[in-house]
Amino acid sequence: MASLLDELILTMDGERSKYEKLINLNGEKKDSIIHKKLDVLEAITIQEQAIADSLLKLEDKRAHLLKSIASVMGHDGEQVTVSWMINNLANQPVEQERLTVARDQLVKAADEVQVLNFQTQNLLKQAIEMVEFDITLIKSVKQAPQTANYGKDATTTGEILGNIRFDAKQ
Repeated sequence: MASLLDELILTMDGERSKYEKLINLNGEKKDSIIHKKLDVLEAITIQEQAIADSLLKLEDKRAHLLKSIASVMGHDGEQVTVSWMINNLANQPVEQERLTVARDQLVKAADEVQVLNFQTQNLLKQAIEMVEFDITLIKSVKQAPQTANYGKDATTTGEILGNIRFDAKQ
């Protein structure tokens, strides 16, 4: 049981470490979005995907370890969580404390990643809005004013005009 608990704590520390890598990459990601460095953003996204894949493997390993620990403790078939483990280790205060610290650090890192992802999502929305604004602005430069471009039925057509130039030679 002690070796399973040690492996669980190591797995949770590994997850926390991966979350911290995501936190560190977030600053570079924001910078690449702000400065429109798409090649850097693409590289960061590839790194994040690799980290997410390894996090998924660690999460599966943690779930498997929790099932193994539950089986050893005679709680086979029950839904066992880390918090449940902490509550059931009341007679082993050292292990209980180690597991509590590992859980708290993991939760803190995961929460920070969630907040940073929300901020990045908002930043990306703003960047998309700016691109849409730029596209609309570029389109509107080629359009005649709505009051100056009428069709046969006396309504505005909103057609895009070609390159109309003023002929200075007369």
